[in-house]
Amino acid sequence: MKSLKEFVKVCGRVMPMTSSVTDPGTDPLTDPVTIRRAQADDVVACAAVVDQWIEATDWMPRDASRDELETGIAAALPKREIWVAGDPVEAYLSLDPETLKIGGFYCAYPGRGVGRALMDRVKQGRDFLWLHTHAPNEAAQRFYHREGFVVTGSYLPTPPATLTEIRMEWRP
Repeated sequence: MKSLKEFVKVCGRVMPMTSSVTDPGTDPLTDPVTIRRAQADDVVACAAVVDQWIEATDWMPRDASRDELETGIAAALPKREIWVAGDPVEAYLSLDPETLKIGGFYCAYPGRGVGRALMDRVKQGRDFLWLHTHAPNEAAQRFYHREGFVVTGSYLPTPPATLTEIRMEWRP
């Protein structure tokens, strides 16, 4: 894992030439990372990706410990489609299959196509997705716009939350 300063704040910068991704230091055309459904033994790694993102993101308040992140992801696993990339896990995306809301999307490395690969996978067979992103997370908003999402609303925080959220929707 890269240092916290190098840690990506969103899976925003993607390689347009391919949706295959690799671990840092490898060739994206010869060493693709697998996108697969998360298993129980991926929970700790998913929580680590989120935890490091929180640590590296100065505007994001710390409202959950690493243990609480693990508990939340473990509780979501049987209810959601959670997709992971890499071995070890370097990114994940959580989708509520009933509401089609992307509830969590975190990547450890920018510019490797991981975000696009995960998003492409979750778009398969669907004609609508939606999500909320934090207003200060401009990198995420740029990524979602490139992926065809449009802003459909903005919501002031409800305590204990402190950050305005932006609703974005995708339709093919």
